[in-house]
Amino acid sequence: MTELEAIQIIKDENLQNYNWFDNHELQPNEVEITKQENVWTVATADERTTRISKMSYKSESEALNDFIERLRADKVLNQYYK
Repeated sequence: MTELEAIQIIKDENLQNYNWFDNHELQPNEVEITKQENVWTVATADERTTRISKMSYKSESEALNDFIERLRADKVLNQYYK
């Protein structure tokens, strides 16, 4: 998956609660993706903005796949609890 494909999925599926490459300060219950050197990291923040379930990838595509899957899961959970 590429960044452009991920952005299109986010728009098409109306995915929310994410931090795209540190575009803002991490908020509670967000999914974030970051890159440092040649390592992409995907993590989920808990209610106190502590990063949990942190995974690192050497492949951008793998990281973006994980990021999108977490956003989709977040959407399902949010719809269930509404």
